[in-house]
Amino acid sequence: MPASERARLLALTAASAAADKKAEEIMIIDVSERLVITDAFVIASAANERQVAAIVDEIEARMLALPEPAKPVRREGEQEGRWVLLDYADVVLHIQHREDREYYALDRLWKDCPTIPFSADPSLAGTGQGVEGAES
Repeated sequence: MPASERARLLALTAASAAADKKAEEIMIIDVSERLVITDAFVIASAANERQVAAIVDEIEARMLALPEPAKPVRREGEQEGRWVLLDYADVVLHIQHREDREYYALDRLWKDCPTIPFSADPSLAGTGQGVEGAES
């Protein structure tokens, strides 16, 4: 069974917020068939610790601004600022320093799972590639 509508909404909202703060290599992975604890992972990279923190702040603000606000049930790594994990139950976000992303290679670890299309390019809105036009 693919990721729930709520998980897709949270994942796309987080990905859009990360893109607005210039996150790199944003990827949404549907892990619902493999894990019972969450439906999707959002993985994004940043060039430095300050940018990781800015991305996390923007994601949290956007999630709280949803019609049904979302707060993380768990948050890890904020002190170091190299890999912040935000667990929203339906979706788990991994905001990583570029070097940590390359080293831990979460996207390669979950390469057999389908991805949820996302593009930071606003010209793709309504095409199934951005937040507004994401297919269900």
